[in-house]
Amino acid sequence: MDLQLKGKTALVLAASKGLGKACATTLAAEGVNVVIGARNPDTLNAAAKEIRAQTKGRVLAIPIDVLQPKDAEKIITAAVSEFGGLDILINNAGGPPFGKFESFDESAWQSAFELTLLSAVRFSRLAIPYLRKSGSGRIINITSLTVLTYLPHSVLSTSLRMGVVGVAKLLSEELGPDHITVNNVAPGLILTDRVKDTLQPRPGVSEEELLAERAKSIPLGRIGRPEELAAVVAFLASPLAAYITGATIPVDGGATRKPI
Repeated sequence: MDLQLKGKTALVLAASKGLGKACATTLAAEGVNVVIGARNPDTLNAAAKEIRAQTKGRVLAIPIDVLQPKDAEKIITAAVSEFGGLDILINNAGGPPFGKFESFDESAWQSAFELTLLSAVRFSRLAIPYLRKSGSGRIINITSLTVLTYLPHSVLSTSLRMGVVGVAKLLSEELGPDHITVNNVAPGLILTDRVKDTLQPRPGVSEEELLAERAKSIPLGRIGRPEELAAVVAFLASPLAAYITGATIPVDGGATRKPI
């Protein structure tokens, strides 16, 4: 299927690995000019090189920290300068740590707020003028299954990502007249480094066995692949999804057990 994305420009955050990299790769394969940002210049440039080789697409890598307002301005300015505009914003950031409510002090909450909610607000605010000029702008937030179902010890992620969902819902109404859609994609158990980091090692049990145990509760019986989430993101970024806005779409193998 032709997603009609060729020539569009997308900014993908936290794109040096994992879900962000998968989204950037899928968009580049569709002919999108992709601007990727992440903190580590080495892994970011390596990702850009790999995406170019795999897709033959145009990829601009700008090392940034999503917590820094000046970095947000820098990468958006670079995207517009290099490609003449901005059509798609993929808000993505590494999630806050897991733990019980009482294990987090105020500084932990502040850090989680800045990483998870404030960064999405900041980039959206800076991107909107350019998305409005596009005439078919897209904001897509990578959230988490924690906004749809209970996940133990996810108090920081759940609280702040629910804020992202709330902002998206309000923005979808405010930006509707500008033909800008605002949606969230909520990944379930997708094979990334973050998922591997949440495993509880046990003597004599391999990583593969631990992952298989985690997958037992998923109706499809397996862990998802980053490119499967990226395919949903690419569709939402496309003109074909022009009538979808204000939605939170799970990519979870059926793990969210609730009626629509």
